[in-house]
Formats: sequence, structure tokens, C-alpha cells
Amino acid sequence: LPCPQANPFQHRICHVFSTSEAEDDSMSFEDFLDMLSVFSDSATSDVKSNYAFRIFDFDDDGTLDRKDLEQLVNCLTGQSEESRLSSAEMEQLIQNVRILEESDIDRDGTINLSEFQHVVSRSPDFA
Repeated sequence: LPCPQANPFQHRICHVFSTSEAEDDSMSFEDFLDMLSVFSDSATSDVKSNYAFRIFDFDDDGTLDRKDLEQLVNCLTGQSEESRLSSAEMEQLIQNVRILEESDIDRDGTINLSEFQHVVSRSPDFA
């Protein structure tokens, strides 16, 4: 499929949907169907936000923190040296966007699943 190949999160998507015991991020046909189901229009917002959270949780620790946000930005800007943000640019972007400060309801420095779902529930474009 051309869409997943062009998606900057393709490796994370494969990782999240893979049930391979070899932990090689390979996907079975059932995994592929699960992925299509989540990305379909008929999937609920809770299901979509749960999987989106897992895709953005690069270190798989159950929270989104500064390092996850940096990796997210790097995926969006590209992996090449010329497209990657400098440390100063990354710092300025994360501070200006204020994602952590505005989404972190319990003020623990991270965004958990329920905080993430609260934020995306206010975004009509999320689905």
C-alpha cells in the first residue's frame, strides 16, 4: 500500500500492530486487518486515540515525555541531517507549542493515555 510507505510513522505503526513473538515488527494478516480496522472511519475515537498514543510513545513506557515529543518531531521533519532540527530549534519548538504544559493535567511532567485522550477529544480533526 502506498499510504503506509509514505507515512513518517510507518515503523512505529508496524511495531504497535505487530503481534510477532520474534519482536521484529512483522505483521501477520490478522495484524494488518486490525490496523485497517483502527484506521477506518468506523473505529471509535477511543480506539483511535489509544493506538495513536501507543504510536507516539516511542519508548513504550506508557507515557509521552519530552524525548517522545522530540522523536515525533524528528519523524515529521525527516531523518536526514539537513532536515533535522538543531537542539536549539527543537527546544524552541517544544517550549512554544507548550504541549507538555497544556496537556499534563496531573503535572507529573508526562502525558498519560487519559490526558492524551482528553486533549484529542477537543480536536474535531483527530478522527
